Amino acid sequence: MKRIVTYFKEAYDELVHKVSWPTYAELTNSAVVVLYASLLIALVVFVMDFCFQNVMEFVYPH
Repeated sequence: MKRIVTYFKEAYDELVHKVSWPTYAELTNSAVVVLYASLLIALVVFVMDFCFQNVMEFVYPH
């Protein structure tokens, strides 16, 4: 039981005193970067899917 208590005390100490948490501005900038990257990847996948669909319809007409 003592090991578990020690573990939680050390984990708390590390989170409070040793971890460098990002500022609100850094967090916002990171979120915007992730949003733009996600949109860009979604657009690339959409274009690839559209092109592949047209090629398949050309190769295998209805």
